[in-house]
Amino acid sequence: MTNDTARTGSEQTLPVVVIGAGPTGLATAAALGRRGVPAVVLEEGDGVGAAWRGRYRGLRLNSGRAFSALPEMPMPREAGTFPGRDAVVAYLESYCAAAGLDVHTGVHVRQVTDDRGQWRVATDHGDWRTGEVVVATGLLARGTVPSEWGSDRSSVRVLHSIDYTDAALFTGSDVLVAGAGSSGFEIAHDLVSGGARTVWLSVRTPPNILPRAVAGMPGDPAINLLRRLPPQVADAAVRPLQRLTIGDLTDVDLPTPDEGPFTRQRRPHDAGPAIVDREVVDDLRAGRIRVVAAVHRLDGDHVHLADGSSLRVDAVIAATGLRPELESLLGDLDVLDEDGLPVAQDEEPALPGLRFVNFGMRPGLLAAAGQRARRTAAAIAGEYRERDEEEEPTRWFVHRPGWA
Repeated sequence: MTNDTARTGSEQTLPVVVIGAGPTGLATAAALGRRGVPAVVLEEGDGVGAAWRGRYRGLRLNSGRAFSALPEMPMPREAGTFPGRDAVVAYLESYCAAAGLDVHTGVHVRQVTDDRGQWRVATDHGDWRTGEVVVATGLLARGTVPSEWGSDRSSVRVLHSIDYTDAALFTGSDVLVAGAGSSGFEIAHDLVSGGARTVWLSVRTPPNILPRAVAGMPGDPAINLLRRLPPQVADAAVRPLQRLTIGDLTDVDLPTPDEGPFTRQRRPHDAGPAIVDREVVDDLRAGRIRVVAAVHRLDGDHVHLADGSSLRVDAVIAATGLRPELESLLGDLDVLDEDGLPVAQDEEPALPGLRFVNFGMRPGLLAAAGQRARRTAAAIAGEYRERDEEEEPTRWFVHRPGWA
């Protein structure tokens, strides 16, 4: 069931508190329930999948429907080959209901602290004390605009891609999209289709571009096989596909990168290849999306680029990266690296009873969330079994009805 708010006033004691009701949080709570370990899910937004609800209407999964389901529940056929924003939200709502999950929405978690051997989860609707906390707030929680741009001193409207919702707001405008990842290309195409007067795509590093579909079919099976090979071998194997479906884009200022997509993706924090539809390539070749150099700074109503040129623009959409934003949540707990990412993930606890699930960029977003959720739930259930052997309580293992 889904509750509008957490229980207020007094502290609540539960076996597991899951923070975040996106795909990872829901899959973790469901996997715990199947192992007899009850969990409560706390979500700041108004419903499950809040991060998806707020994104632009044209957003779609890069992986095919058949390769994007959470455990125990296939994505419905009506979601389409590559499910879009609304289809994913509807699927997560159905998943939550089918699993009988205890989700509390509209709950802002202020901080997680160590309280005499237990975890205290402080929220704006009271505190929860528990022996196990799972943080599933996601790698892509907050958009970051480079401070060196000086956008606060410019008259240009600047927003991050995470806040972009509709091209209609930019009809007749001159818009620069900064960032050549999947979102940057997709938003640039959305702007072109939605009536923006001029659309530029600012590129710092030439991306590896892969097609979303080949002959109308998802490329997930081939990509999953290639990921098992050494990166250089996989890069060589995918080049003929890139030449056939994408072609040489040097003439539109997108040269082929020196390193292939699989080599790059092995690097920490690399966002991976840009997955695009054929229409994006057509826009590039027709000049509807114009590639320009990286943004250097903003001044007045102009964007100054790294090659010394400048453009007068009405708006800049920064597809420049996202951060997990965990620092305020965790206070002085020493569990984050210099990039703000957890020092341990999934089944490996960062501290006893504190886990971070699925904080990494991986193909097949929902499928990866489900796999990592299963491993995490198995580890937590194992810990509770060990406790039960040492102590008397069987109270941690409560049957959760509702999962079909």
